[in-house]
Amino acid sequence: MRVLVVGNGAREHAIAKALNDSGGELYGFMNAVNPGISRICRDYTVGDILNPGKVFEYSRKKGVELAVIGPEAPLGAGVADALEDAGILCVGPRKSPARLETDKSFARPLMQKYNIRGCPAFGVFDNKEDACSYIDDFGGDLAIKPAGLTGGKGVAIMGEHFDLDGAKKYVCEIFDTNMGKIPKVVLEERLVGEEFTLQGFVDGKTVVGAPMVQDHKRAYDGDVGPNTGGMGSYTDKGYILPFLTQKDYDDGLAIMRDTIEAVEKETGERYRGFLYGQFMATKDGVKVIEYNARLGDPEAMNILSILESSMVDVCEKIGAGSLGENDVSFKNNATVCKYLVPHGYPTNPLKNLEINVDEAKIKSAGAIPYYAAVREESGKILTSSSRAVAVVGVSDTIEAAEKIAEECMNYVDGNLIHRKDIGTKELIKKRIDHMRQIRG
Repeated sequence: MRVLVVGNGAREHAIAKALNDSGGELYGFMNAVNPGISRICRDYTVGDILNPGKVFEYSRKKGVELAVIGPEAPLGAGVADALEDAGILCVGPRKSPARLETDKSFARPLMQKYNIRGCPAFGVFDNKEDACSYIDDFGGDLAIKPAGLTGGKGVAIMGEHFDLDGAKKYVCEIFDTNMGKIPKVVLEERLVGEEFTLQGFVDGKTVVGAPMVQDHKRAYDGDVGPNTGGMGSYTDKGYILPFLTQKDYDDGLAIMRDTIEAVEKETGERYRGFLYGQFMATKDGVKVIEYNARLGDPEAMNILSILESSMVDVCEKIGAGSLGENDVSFKNNATVCKYLVPHGYPTNPLKNLEINVDEAKIKSAGAIPYYAAVREESGKILTSSSRAVAVVGVSDTIEAAEKIAEECMNYVDGNLIHRKDIGTKELIKKRIDHMRQIRG
């Protein structure tokens, strides 16, 4: 089957690798040449992934039968609509259902309207005066979220990033700069607990869950520093993280299924693609932090590195609306993903650094390398201002997978840094102790 991958990050490299490993004939539509994707494609082109007409034109020219859209921005631009309307099977929701991610002012009222569990107290505001009044009157800490897409870096938490006055200043900044390009802000009660990600494969009705993942947004060891796109993540052997329960998993998946049903009722369109549920396990049960209308980055690398099923078959069934509960399975391994990023990331990163990745040594150590926001020019791999290379260690335990991933940091040369604590025994124990304290 001729399969198009749209996007050029590490998530898209993981998607492309999984499709290639299961026999897909790959084509790529990228903003820049990702060396990991380009080398396994039958053909690729560099263009504007937000232009539905250009993506369709390339797809038609190459006889593409199935398209898998990696990032969220093309979904908001209507790329899935253009491809699906032309009869191409598409993994990625249409523009209206994709509002679960692209417009946070859509997702919360949807949950409220259809009585979906796990929705925190919230308010949606289209002006800074009312938003600031809500902050004054709420009587507790809030999460502050621009309604539109901000690359995973727009959310700020009172008590972590700002005090009350700082929160109001940030709200004014959101409106004054039109951050996220939707003139609204969502204010939500601050949730306390442990975060986890549950990613689903969705064909419009059926939602099949993957192993739980925990991502690490803060830039530096010890969960300190500014928020990033994600510095790394891990899964445990099986589906459940060591500090969470089967009930947490089941509740999260049930919430996602209810949400998919509500989306169809609200929009009249079925949601087909990947759904990323970010949850908080609290003393009062599982709460929804937010939804993403695609796989996570880095979380995609964790689950796709241990995918046992044929990715081509899974994606074809998603696009055709015929996915079964038993069509997606995973190897019984733990994974740890660590990102190498340019010095200064995310606030003042160095750019255009040449890096060298010893893929042979990484693979021989039991890990998988994925290229992220880099580009290949004249045989050289150069960084941008964002994350550069992800490495996923795979083993029987989180601790063993972490040691593999950490060893492989030595096999990437360049002026790069990474978090050393992700997946360590000490960090996992901290999470376990925290949840015992939360739940008594």
